[in-house]
Amino acid sequence: MDPRNAALRANRHTYDAMAAKKDPLCRPASDAELADPLSTVDPIGWLGGSINGWRVLCLAAGGGRHSSLYSAAGAQVTVVDYSPAMLELDRQMAARHGHRVRIIETSMDNLAGLGDESFDLVVHPVSTCYLPDVSGVFREVARVTKPGGLYISQHKTPVSLQTSLRRGGGGSYEILHSYYRREPVPAPEHWSAAARRLREHGATEYLHRWEELIGGICRSGFVVEDLTEPMHADSTSAADSFADRCRFAAPYVRIKARRRTTTTGPNHRAADAASSPSTAPKIWTP
Repeated sequence: MDPRNAALRANRHTYDAMAAKKDPLCRPASDAELADPLSTVDPIGWLGGSINGWRVLCLAAGGGRHSSLYSAAGAQVTVVDYSPAMLELDRQMAARHGHRVRIIETSMDNLAGLGDESFDLVVHPVSTCYLPDVSGVFREVARVTKPGGLYISQHKTPVSLQTSLRRGGGGSYEILHSYYRREPVPAPEHWSAAARRLREHGATEYLHRWEELIGGICRSGFVVEDLTEPMHADSTSAADSFADRCRFAAPYVRIKARRRTTTTGPNHRAADAASSPSTAPKIWTP
């Protein structure tokens, strides 16, 4: 079996099991969160204050959380996930709260059932680590996002997947894995509380370099407008805890990107340059 299909199978099994066990990552939105959904999903204001009537794709986002929150905020929601158990939670939440949610079971890099330029916003929580190649994901997201639309994604940082989950003999966390590795990142040797916050037991995960994440988003047809690293560090936390480890390696990055409104498709960069060669920016590199 090729690496992609092997990863898809392993990770579907992992999330089906997590949903059955009611893992915290599979917890639907609470009533309190649904009462003020936009502040829950957009605390830093990237969405401009209202998404009422927007067409929103919640990508690799099953579990009953994202679909219900964006629906409660007034959006027309489609949720895609590869885990049928996670999507069942979306069905249950939609029925409970009277939301109309389109539910599709497919992988994040195969959105063939969705039309071109269909969405004002694509929301993509942490999941690119579950595929060996993210370029296909970004191409599909670009295809289904309308010009000027937003793609908001969150990813595990490369350094977090490189770094040990416990302090070593010298009292520091250590870089264990090559930045350029192509194989899955090995599972933790010890499944501590911190490890379970940073890795999913049984999942196949890949480290993706910054050029694959940021560069891949840009090359697919987006312009990155903002980037944040959600703060989880706490200097008063105990050694080897999740918050302590976050002091040394930020676990996640959140990216806001906007779909280009100029020529689309794989040759958009060449077409843009040809249309205005005199204004093309010149970039100096050392």
